[in-house]
Amino acid sequence: MAGSMIEFQANGRLVPGYLALPPGGRGPGLIVVQEWWGLVDHIRDVTDRFGSEGFVALAPDLYHGQPAKSPDEARKKLMALNIAEAGRDMSGAAAHLLRLPQVTSRKVGIMGFCMGGQLALYALQEYPERIAAAVDFYGIHPNVRLDAARVRGAILAHFGRADQSVSEADARELVGRLAAAGVAVEVHFYDAGHAFFNDSRPQVFDRAAATLALQRTLAFLRSHLA
Repeated sequence: MAGSMIEFQANGRLVPGYLALPPGGRGPGLIVVQEWWGLVDHIRDVTDRFGSEGFVALAPDLYHGQPAKSPDEARKKLMALNIAEAGRDMSGAAAHLLRLPQVTSRKVGIMGFCMGGQLALYALQEYPERIAAAVDFYGIHPNVRLDAARVRGAILAHFGRADQSVSEADARELVGRLAAAGVAVEVHFYDAGHAFFNDSRPQVFDRAAATLALQRTLAFLRSHLA
């Protein structure tokens, strides 16, 4: 069942987002965080996919209706993004989900791709009262600073060994730092490149890696969202 565009309160204003409901009408809450392109068709499709898997899924539009049209524009938007403001938008999305009668979980999960993967970890760090678990798909954002000692909740991370944006060494350093601080973190590496989950980009999509990552993500979220 296809979702629909909504608006929710955050930062003292209305923020657009895309909401997908599960076939059964009720389920745990899940925030889906965009890549650097914005709230594009692929992210809406991913949100619908997780809705069909039983989650009440909401993708906040962190670009507020202004998706990127080219890689150069996407790079500029990524660098110009106000991280604290994006965090408040994600917190507002979590609060909106928790107010919905269809949401059965006491806290929500959050997952993100590329830029959104790093932002998902940031939101888990900043809003532990609302967010219980995060899934990071090959996260990268040079302006996001994670303090491992402040991170609460569980993390699942997916990285590609052939990723030219996030090296395996950097990914292992991040995961090691989180684990050393006592964070419950699970990491998987795939023989794939960056954005391997994005089936709207056949030049980078890796079906085998994406299928396995999806299975692991569903199991992780279902186990942590009560």
